[in-house]
Amino acid sequence: MLKIQHMNIANKMSVLDLIEEMGKSGVLGAGKLSKATHLLADSIKDSETAIFLSMAGPLVPGGLRKVIADLIKDGHVDVLITSGANITHDLVESFGGRHYKGIHADDEELCSQGMGRIGDLYTKSEDFEVFETQITEILSKIAEKKKIISIRDFLFEIGNMIEDVNSILKIAAEKDVPIYAPGIIDSMLGLQLWMFTQDNELHLDAVGDMHELSDIVFGSKKVTAVMLGGGLPKHYALASNLLKGGVDAGIQVTMDRSETGSLSGAPLEEAKSWAKAKAGSNLVTVIGDVTIIFPMMVAGAREIINKEK
Repeated sequence: MLKIQHMNIANKMSVLDLIEEMGKSGVLGAGKLSKATHLLADSIKDSETAIFLSMAGPLVPGGLRKVIADLIKDGHVDVLITSGANITHDLVESFGGRHYKGIHADDEELCSQGMGRIGDLYTKSEDFEVFETQITEILSKIAEKKKIISIRDFLFEIGNMIEDVNSILKIAAEKDVPIYAPGIIDSMLGLQLWMFTQDNELHLDAVGDMHELSDIVFGSKKVTAVMLGGGLPKHYALASNLLKGGVDAGIQVTMDRSETGSLSGAPLEEAKSWAKAKAGSNLVTVIGDVTIIFPMMVAGAREIINKEK
């Protein structure tokens, strides 16, 4: 048995220096973060590995918008799977809105003041009013060209019609990185789409996404799924790879527990029983807040890659 090596915290340490010290300890959450960071770096470096990144929870309003956008811009994401809410919040910022910090007040009072709360961050209803106006104009332009469209193509069209160079949708469209949002209707964007269809003809073809997605799965020699949070995006990332016996590697960052049998808290090893992860696949689960863990993981992986150039 190997002895645990205690971490040494020195002056002027880089993020990778700290993560490497965690790796020398090698146990509990510190050990898992180190393993996940190196797995992410190895997956990015391997030209034969496609990275499926899934996002659940308020990651865009929670400060990770640029982290995700930069990964796409730098060619480190091959497929993005996300909730409709993260797409909505990306568009809110693209249309000039923001997400805000503040002091928590009574939630009924917040509602009366036109404020919405997500934990300790806030949104303004006036920003969503701008979103509603802008997205309706975009929907009209899409409906002029197509009456039936897959969700992936729908998001690609939106990305091409916005001008915000910092937008996840915009950058993904420019890089031709597909975005899949199987639960898109469960969002403000989905609500606006439904309202638009009351007087206009525009239909989303959810099944249509599977044609391209299955081609990507079969066309990829290896797949690493990086799952931020759980829910539908996590399952879509794993289940799409069921077609070819499961993912070759997986990183999961979650705070959900496994006792209730929920997918969000399910250990990645459980996916092997469904052939959503291959036998012998490299799987790492890090328990923690994605807004803390993932930026550290990305910073460490980038440092590893840059040192080897």
